[in-house]
Amino acid sequence: MTEAEWALWYHLRAKRFCGIKFYRQKIVGNYIADFLSLNPKLIIELDGSQHAEQIEYDRIRTAYLEEQAFTVIRFWNDEVLRDINMVLDVIFDAIHNEPLSLRKSLTDFLHPLPQAGEG
Repeated sequence: MTEAEWALWYHLRAKRFCGIKFYRQKIVGNYIADFLSLNPKLIIELDGSQHAEQIEYDRIRTAYLEEQAFTVIRFWNDEVLRDINMVLDVIFDAIHNEPLSLRKSLTDFLHPLPQAGEG
Protein backbone atom coordinates (compact mmCIF):
# COMPACT_ATOMS: atom_id res chain seq x y z
CA MET A 1 0.00 0.00 0.00
CA THR A 2 1.05 3.57 -0.58
CA GLU A 3 1.60 6.01 2.28
CA ALA A 4 -1.77 7.62 1.49
CA GLU A 5 -3.54 4.24 1.50
CA TRP A 6 -2.02 3.42 4.91
CA ALA A 7 -3.12 6.80 6.25
CA LEU A 8 -6.72 6.29 5.13
CA TRP A 9 -6.81 2.59 6.08
CA TYR A 10 -5.92 3.55 9.65
CA HIS A 11 -9.29 5.33 9.88
CA LEU A 12 -11.37 2.83 7.89
CA ARG A 13 -10.18 -0.53 9.25
CA ALA A 14 -11.86 -2.58 11.97
CA LYS A 15 -15.15 -0.68 11.63
CA ARG A 16 -13.50 2.42 13.10
CA PHE A 17 -15.29 4.77 10.73
CA CYS A 18 -19.02 5.03 11.44
CA GLY A 19 -19.10 1.33 12.36
CA ILE A 20 -18.86 0.36 8.69
CA LYS A 21 -16.89 -2.67 7.48
CA PHE A 22 -14.43 -1.61 4.78
CA TYR A 23 -12.30 -3.99 2.73
CA ARG A 24 -9.09 -3.03 1.00
CA GLN A 25 -7.91 -4.20 -2.40
CA LYS A 26 -11.25 -5.90 -3.10
CA ILE A 27 -11.94 -7.40 -6.54
CA VAL A 28 -15.02 -6.11 -8.38
CA GLY A 29 -15.31 -7.66 -11.83
CA ASN A 30 -12.01 -7.07 -13.62
CA TYR A 31 -10.98 -4.27 -11.27
CA ILE A 32 -9.51 -3.96 -7.80
CA ALA A 33 -11.07 -1.31 -5.58
CA ASP A 34 -8.72 0.43 -3.15
CA PHE A 35 -11.37 0.47 -0.40
CA LEU A 36 -14.86 -0.99 -0.55
CA SER A 37 -17.90 -1.14 1.69
CA LEU A 38 -20.85 -3.39 0.90
CA ASN A 39 -23.30 -1.57 3.16
CA PRO A 40 -23.47 1.13 1.98
CA LYS A 41 -22.15 0.23 -1.48
CA LEU A 42 -19.22 2.61 -1.56
CA ILE A 43 -15.82 2.48 -3.26
CA ILE A 44 -13.02 4.86 -2.34
CA GLU A 45 -10.19 5.23 -4.84
CA LEU A 46 -6.86 6.93 -4.15
CA ASP A 47 -5.07 8.21 -7.21
CA GLY A 48 -1.40 8.92 -7.65
CA SER A 49 0.14 11.09 -10.34
CA GLN A 50 -0.12 8.28 -12.93
CA HIS A 51 -3.90 8.75 -13.01
CA ALA A 52 -3.53 12.13 -14.71
CA GLU A 53 -2.41 10.15 -17.78
CA GLN A 54 -5.15 7.51 -17.66
CA ILE A 55 -8.30 9.60 -17.45
CA GLU A 56 -10.22 7.52 -20.00
CA TYR A 57 -9.36 4.24 -18.24
CA ASP A 58 -10.52 5.68 -14.91
CA ARG A 59 -13.74 6.95 -16.52
CA ILE A 60 -14.56 3.49 -17.92
CA ARG A 61 -13.62 1.82 -14.64
CA THR A 62 -15.78 4.21 -12.61
CA ALA A 63 -18.73 3.71 -15.00
CA TYR A 64 -18.45 -0.07 -14.55
CA LEU A 65 -18.32 0.20 -10.76
CA GLU A 66 -21.33 2.53 -10.76
CA GLU A 67 -23.20 0.02 -12.95
CA GLN A 68 -22.64 -2.44 -10.08
CA ALA A 69 -24.57 0.04 -7.86
CA PHE A 70 -21.50 1.40 -6.07
CA THR A 71 -20.95 5.05 -5.32
CA VAL A 72 -17.36 5.85 -6.28
CA ILE A 73 -15.37 8.68 -4.75
CA ARG A 74 -11.81 9.52 -5.69
CA PHE A 75 -9.05 11.40 -3.94
CA TRP A 76 -5.52 12.29 -4.94
CA ASN A 77 -2.90 10.72 -2.68
CA ASP A 78 -1.64 14.16 -1.71
CA GLU A 79 -5.16 15.19 -0.58
CA VAL A 80 -5.19 12.29 1.87
CA LEU A 81 -1.74 13.12 3.19
CA ARG A 82 -2.37 16.86 3.36
CA ASP A 83 -5.93 16.97 4.74
CA ILE A 84 -7.23 13.64 6.06
CA ASN A 85 -10.08 15.40 7.90
CA MET A 86 -11.45 16.80 4.63
CA VAL A 87 -11.23 13.33 3.07
CA LEU A 88 -13.07 11.78 6.02
CA ASP A 89 -15.73 14.51 5.83
CA VAL A 90 -16.37 13.71 2.16
CA ILE A 91 -16.59 9.98 2.92
CA PHE A 92 -18.94 10.67 5.83
CA ASP A 93 -21.19 12.77 3.60
CA ALA A 94 -21.20 10.04 0.93
CA ILE A 95 -22.21 7.45 3.53
CA HIS A 96 -24.95 9.54 5.08
CA ASN A 97 -25.96 11.43 1.94
CA GLU A 98 -26.51 14.55 4.02
CA PRO A 99 -25.29 18.08 3.53
CA LEU A 100 -22.65 19.19 6.01
CA SER A 101 -25.06 21.52 7.82
CA LEU A 102 -27.55 18.74 8.69
CA ARG A 103 -25.25 15.99 9.90
CA LYS A 104 -23.81 15.15 13.28
CA SER A 105 -20.25 16.11 14.03
CA LEU A 106 -17.72 13.79 12.42
CA THR A 107 -15.86 13.64 15.71
CA ASP A 108 -18.87 11.86 17.25
CA PHE A 109 -18.03 8.91 15.02
CA LEU A 110 -14.24 9.08 15.10
CA HIS A 111 -13.79 9.40 18.86
CA PRO A 112 -16.96 8.32 20.67
CA LEU A 113 -17.12 9.07 24.37
CA PRO A 114 -16.61 6.03 26.61
CA GLN A 115 -19.68 4.38 28.09
CA ALA A 116 -20.34 4.80 31.80
CA GLY A 117 -17.82 2.75 33.76
CA GLU A 118 -15.29 2.65 30.90
CA GLY A 119 -11.99 4.50 30.81
